[in-house]
This record gives sequence, C-alpha cells and structure tokens, in this order.
Amino acid sequence: MGLQATLKALADPTRREILNLLKKGRLSAGEITSRFSITGAAISRHLSVLKEADLIRDHREGKFIYYELNTSVLEEILMWLTALKGDEEP
Repeated sequence: MGLQATLKALADPTRREILNLLKKGRLSAGEITSRFSITGAAISRHLSVLKEADLIRDHREGKFIYYELNTSVLEEILMWLTALKGDEEP
C-alpha cells in the first residue's frame, strides 16, 4: 500500500488505539472488540482499513483470527519522516 493509505489509516483515533493495543502482542478480534464501546462491525471495519494499509497482519487459528503489528511499514514511515525533516546540523 502507499503512503497515502497508511497515513489515512493512522488518522483515525480508534485505529491508533488498536495499534497501541497490538504493540503489546497479538490479540484476537474478540479481544480487540472487548476493549472498545463500539460495535464489532465497526471494529471489523477498522481492522480492515489497518490491514489494507499493511499496518497489521492477521492469522487464523481454528475459528479465531489473531492480529499483530506489521512493524516494517511503521519503520518505512519513520524513515520517510526523518528524511522529510532533513539534517539539523548547521
């Protein structure tokens, strides 16, 4: 996915909170949903947006789907921001 899709995914506070939850380790869709006061369908949509932006990965185990961070995309964003900032030395 492109940078635009990634930044759009990061623009939503619920999606950022989902990423914060996943930095501690993988969680099932049900575990993620239980941490929010919005519907499971809304969380499912947020997870889809994050997945489309390649910020998270999912793995099916039996009837459960587990989500985890894809840190390589976050590293690419940090490198882009660092390059955008430029060199601060005089």
